[in-house]
Amino acid sequence: MWNFIKNREPNIHMKRLFEPFLSYRHFRTRAVDRQNTSSTGLYGFDHLKSPKGFQRFVDEAIERSSELIDYISGMPSSAEIIRAMDEISDTVCSVVDSAELCRQTHPARGFVEEAIKASMKINVYLHFLNTNHTLYNAVKKAEQDGHLLTEEARRAALHLHIDFEKGGIHLPSGKLDRVNQLNMDAHKLCREYGENIINDPGYVDIFPASRIPRQIQHLLKPIYRLTSGVSKESLGSYEDEQEKGFRIITEPRTLFSVLQLTPDEQVRKMAYLKGSSVPHANHEVLDKLINSRHELAQIMGCKSYAEFVMQLNMASSPEVVVSFLQEMSNMVKEKADEEFNTIRNLKRDVCGQRCVDLEPWDEAYYTTMMKSSAYNLDSAVVASYFSLPQCIEGLKLLVKSLFGASFDSVPMAPGESWHPDVLKMCIHHPEEGDLGFLYLDLFSRKGKYPGCATFAIKGGRKISETEYQLPVMALVFNFSRSHDSSIVRLNHSELETLFHEFGHALHALLSRTDYQHFAGTRVALDFAETPSNLFEYYAWDYRVLKKFARHYSTGEVIPEKLVKSLNGARDMFAATELQRQIFYALVDQTLFGEQLSVPRDTNSIVAHLKRQHSNEKHVEGTHMHIRFSHFLTYGAGYYSYLYAKCFAATIWKKLCQEDPLSPTTGTLLRTKLLQYGGAKEPADLLTDLVGDGIVRYHNGGIVPDVTSCLEELKLLDDKNRHIGK
Repeated sequence: MWNFIKNREPNIHMKRLFEPFLSYRHFRTRAVDRQNTSSTGLYGFDHLKSPKGFQRFVDEAIERSSELIDYISGMPSSAEIIRAMDEISDTVCSVVDSAELCRQTHPARGFVEEAIKASMKINVYLHFLNTNHTLYNAVKKAEQDGHLLTEEARRAALHLHIDFEKGGIHLPSGKLDRVNQLNMDAHKLCREYGENIINDPGYVDIFPASRIPRQIQHLLKPIYRLTSGVSKESLGSYEDEQEKGFRIITEPRTLFSVLQLTPDEQVRKMAYLKGSSVPHANHEVLDKLINSRHELAQIMGCKSYAEFVMQLNMASSPEVVVSFLQEMSNMVKEKADEEFNTIRNLKRDVCGQRCVDLEPWDEAYYTTMMKSSAYNLDSAVVASYFSLPQCIEGLKLLVKSLFGASFDSVPMAPGESWHPDVLKMCIHHPEEGDLGFLYLDLFSRKGKYPGCATFAIKGGRKISETEYQLPVMALVFNFSRSHDSSIVRLNHSELETLFHEFGHALHALLSRTDYQHFAGTRVALDFAETPSNLFEYYAWDYRVLKKFARHYSTGEVIPEKLVKSLNGARDMFAATELQRQIFYALVDQTLFGEQLSVPRDTNSIVAHLKRQHSNEKHVEGTHMHIRFSHFLTYGAGYYSYLYAKCFAATIWKKLCQEDPLSPTTGTLLRTKLLQYGGAKEPADLLTDLVGDGIVRYHNGGIVPDVTSCLEELKLLDDKNRHIGK
C-alpha cells in the first residue's frame, strides 16, 4: 500500500504500515561513516555495487523480516513487539525507497530495470506483511495490554493497528483478497499514469524561429523544414532552402515558460491546447483508478475514498475539507474577480479591442507583463543574483543561523553516487555530531524524473540507548544549465522551490523519533507540507537574501529595492493563485468523493468546478486532470497544501517574522516541531509552537485558522475576519 507525500510535483515517497526502515544488523549503510573511503554501492548499500545487487538486496530484506516475524510470533514484551515491527518496516522500506530513487534518477538502464524488478518483488512481500495475522495479533496485544511506557510507543501501536485494518486484515478472506487486488491495481495504475505523463508530454512545431523569444529558445529543440513546406528535422544543416523553427515539448515547466514569455498569442494557444490535452491514455487510467479506490473504500465500510484516507488526518472527514474549501473560495472570489478584470482590461488595451476575451493561454503572459511593468522586473537581472552555488550557501546560512550546525559537502565512497553531478551534504552539529545526510541531484538530464522532489533513503530511528540511525534523504531538481554561461543561475521561483524542498529535508534530517514509523515527514498527510511551506518564506525575506544573494559577476549584494519589487509582484494576483489552488483541491475531493451509481464523466466534473470556482474559461478538449500527478500522490489530499499555507503563515507571523534567523527561533522550530516528526498529534505540535489561534475545531475535525494567510495576501476584510477564526 502506498502513500506519497509530495510538494509541488511528486515528491516524498511513503508507504502505509510498513514504511521504509533499515535493519541495523543487516542493512547499515556506509552513508553514516564519513571516514570510510573503500568502495560501496548506491547510497552506501554494499549490495548495490551492480544492478544485479538489487536481487540480493530484496532477498536479504525478506530473510531478515522473516526472522523478525518468527521473533514476534513468540509474543515478547509489548515494547519489543513494536521495536521489531519498526525494524521490519525499516528493512523492507530501505529496498522500496532505494529502488524508487534509482528508478527515477539513475542514468544507467541496467540499474533502472533491476530497480523496477526489485520494487515489484518487494511490493508483493509488502502485501504479505500487511495481511499477516501473526503481526496483526501481536500489535493488538501490545496496544491493549497497557505496558507500553512512552507516548510514542503507544501511538505507534495505535497507528500500526489502524494501518493493518486499512489494509483489510480484519475482513473475511474473500473481501481481503479483493482489497489486496485493488491495492495492487491502484499501484499499477498510478505508475502507468505517471509514465504516460513522461512518455507523452505533447509537442508543437513553430515556424519561423523568430516567433519564439530569445530568452526561452535554449529550452526548445531547433528544427528545420524545407521552404516548400515538407518538414524534416535536422540539427546541422544550413542550406538556403531550409527554414529554422522550434519544437516546443509541452511538459509543464517548458509550457509555463512559453505561456509566460511569448508575445505571439497563436503560439501560446497552440502550446496550451496541446499541453492541456495529453496524455490521452490517462483518461482511461484515471477512470480505472477512481473506480478501484472507490470500490476499496466501500469494502472498508466508507462512503468514499476521500473518507477512507482521512482517518488519521487532522481534517478527519471530507465534509470538513469541502466546507473549508468552499469557505476559502467565497473569501477570495471578490478579489479574484477584480484581478481577472484587471488582466482582461490590459489585454484589451494591448490588442486595441474592447470586446476581446481573456483566454486561458493569456493569463501568465499578461500577469508577467503587468508585474514587470509595475515593478521594473527583468528575469535575467533577478537570476543574476541567484547563482546556484550562492543559493546552496543560502541553505548553509539557514542551518547555521537557526540550528547552530554546518551543512557542508562531504566525500562519497566509490560507487555511492549515481551521477557525477550529485553532491552529498552532511548536517553536523558541533556538540551533537552528524545529524543526517542529504544527496543533491540538481540538474536536468534525459530520462530523469522531470519534477522537483524529496526522496527518502533511510529514516531516523533509535537503535539503542547510545546509538541513533541517522536519516538519509535525496533532493532531486531539474535546474537547466545555461548554454551561454558556465554559471547556473536560478530564477526566483526556482529558489523558492529549492527552499521548499529543503524544508522537507530538514523535517526528516532533524527529527529524532524512536521509531522510523514517525520519522520526519511520516506525519498526517494534511500536516506534511507545513515545514516546507514555512521555509519558502526565507526565500522572500531581504534580511535573509542579503546574506547570500550576490551578483554572479560583480559580487554585488542583491538590492533591497529589487527584493521589495519581487514581493510586490508576487502579491499582485495572490487571490487568483489561491483560487486556482482551491479549484484543484475541490477537483481532487470530488473525483475521489462519493459517487453515484452511474459512471462519472470526469471531464464534465472538472468543467463544472472550473465554472464555479475559477474565472479561467474552460476550453473544450482540454483536460487538466489527465496530467495532474497529485491525484496519485495526494489522492483526496491535495487540500493539504492549503492547510500548510495557512499554518505556515501563522507560524511565520507569530514566531519567525520579527527575527527570521534568530537561534531562538531555530531552537523552537527544532524542539517543538521538527524533532517530533509524526510522534505527536500535529494540532498539539502547532499549538505548542505558537499558542492558540493556529487551528480551529469544526464539525469534529481540525481546520487552519486562515487569518494570518488572508492578512498576508491582503484579502482580509471585516466579513472574512469573522469567518476565518
